[in-house]
Amino acid sequence: MRSLLVTALFCACLSGLSPVRAATSLPDFTNIVARAAPVVVNVSATRHSDTLASTAPSTSGQDDANSNWYQRFFGSDGPTDTPPENDRNNDGGDTAGDSLGSGFIISADGEILTNYHVIENADSVSVKLADRRVLPAKVIGVDTGSDLALLKVDAHNLPVADIGDARRLKVGQWVLAIGSPFGFDQSVTAGIVSAEGRNIGSEQYVPYIQTDVPINPGNSGGPLLDLAGQVVGINSEIYSRTGGYQGVSFAIPINLAMDVVGQLRKHGHVVRGWLGVNITDVTPDMAANLRLSRPQGALVRAVIAASPAARSGLMAGDVILSYDGSEVASSEALPPLVGSTLAGRQVAVVVMRQGSRKTLQVAIAALPSDQQAATVAAAIQPPGSRDVLGLALRGLTGTERQAFSVPAGGALVEHVAGGSAEHAGLRPGDIILSLNGDT
Repeated sequence: MRSLLVTALFCACLSGLSPVRAATSLPDFTNIVARAAPVVVNVSATRHSDTLASTAPSTSGQDDANSNWYQRFFGSDGPTDTPPENDRNNDGGDTAGDSLGSGFIISADGEILTNYHVIENADSVSVKLADRRVLPAKVIGVDTGSDLALLKVDAHNLPVADIGDARRLKVGQWVLAIGSPFGFDQSVTAGIVSAEGRNIGSEQYVPYIQTDVPINPGNSGGPLLDLAGQVVGINSEIYSRTGGYQGVSFAIPINLAMDVVGQLRKHGHVVRGWLGVNITDVTPDMAANLRLSRPQGALVRAVIAASPAARSGLMAGDVILSYDGSEVASSEALPPLVGSTLAGRQVAVVVMRQGSRKTLQVAIAALPSDQQAATVAAAIQPPGSRDVLGLALRGLTGTERQAFSVPAGGALVEHVAGGSAEHAGLRPGDIILSLNGDT
């Protein structure tokens, strides 16, 4: 009798577990794949031998003239816990001169979105559709700052990707990727969103989506999909110690990508907003000196002369807490916000200055182009104020001394004009405490 009772209780427990087991079962991706797979393409770029030297996958990102100046003027230090390698996924191919990647169709007349690094320095680009047709592709425009490229093939009535909203993503939700890892077309992998708004150093104004979706060479440029089958990101990079997938992959948010597409269609290039500050993170020690309750915001190390920041009254030592209504939790959060702002817009910037909050109105300008770079650099300091090392220096303010714990002496670097100082690694925002042993 007792054994029968125990058996009955055991069976009851098992039956009670079945609803829980059903509730935690994996989602069925088959319908999503059936709808989305036809819009995913294989992108092949061919390079001649004389261009191969410049096409190796970067471990730290590709930057154009604009992104170099953007990084210089923002001066964000980026994450301090950077893993050893940051690999672009474009090194799968049949020959040393080929690059294989993925892409997806965004218009019925043949527009295709992919990563710039997939077609970088290509002599010719071709696209293989899901129906196995191979078509030559024309490069409509590229934006190396966000690692995106817009292609066009001569075709009509093509299936089109369903574009979603990356802002609705939540950490922990399921996502999947379709692409051509190692040239294996239409491969599907799945995982979850690991984090949002990641800055990985190479593109400061791309708030990457981090996932654990398995991504390998050849996946670059392919879509990241949510459970509604909508494209929410473009698979772009991995962090790896081996060159292969190790559980950390990154996708460009689709909202940013479609903004880039709109500008490429309209202007043929991308214009980003420019503030004109050199920033760094607020450390716990700095927070107390700056009268902050916790480490937060972006500490302004230097303000570029004649920049939008300078005209608005932003000062070195200010801590930017909010930009256009969005919280600035750390220095890496600011560049994407500014970069996505249209030139000419006036935005509210909330700062902490000597223990008091102030709201400044800033008219955002366009990020300087390569042609404008020399003019902007000259505006940082008059040529006569530079020393023999090519440095433009000034003394520290009281707020800066508190923030950086420099009680006396020191000089803040506002500009580096090349030469030995630049070769030694000095950059705007650095503080020189001693020179050749002299303070």
